[in-house]
Amino acid sequence: MSETAIAGYDYGRVGPSPVGKDDLEALKAAVLFGPEDEAALRRAGEVLGDQVEAILDVWYAFVGANPQLVAAFAGPEGEPVTTYLDRVRPRFGQWIKDTCLRPYDEAWLAYQEEIAERHTPAKKNKTDHAPSIDHVPLRYLIALISPITSTVRDFLARGDRPAAEVDAMHEAWRKAVILQVALWARPYAPQLW
Repeated sequence: MSETAIAGYDYGRVGPSPVGKDDLEALKAAVLFGPEDEAALRRAGEVLGDQVEAILDVWYAFVGANPQLVAAFAGPEGEPVTTYLDRVRPRFGQWIKDTCLRPYDEAWLAYQEEIAERHTPAKKNKTDHAPSIDHVPLRYLIALISPITSTVRDFLARGDRPAAEVDAMHEAWRKAVILQVALWARPYAPQLW
């Protein structure tokens, strides 16, 4: 599925990021993300590309098993809004691919800001017109770094890649997720970012 076919996922329809390239480069340096990680992520994208739905199954099961997490997708009565979860899923899948394969340029940086704002009262629920809570608590956005990184390792290990390459891909994935969550934290406290 191309990104243009995914409802609410369009790099061309977002404004520029308030985070500049110099800030991005400084953040990359802070998480030790370098050219070798970019190369490892490209290889990870090749490995994960055909496994996106299986990865999402694991992540959705994890979120669904934790009431404090599924609350971000729940309606006023506290029950998960299935249509909301269904509409988010393809975007989440595209995010996996973009994390690995898309260049971290101005367009990518702008879309990271869009993703960030969709977790805050500024834009939460607006893309999907969902009747849910008005923001994802920042503490859970940060806490999800752990399951989003640890669960990917098993998927990276499938196939015939040497263990050292799996380790490099996994480490690059971890750094990329931390980098993005750091960017997503900006709208929660822009004056402190």
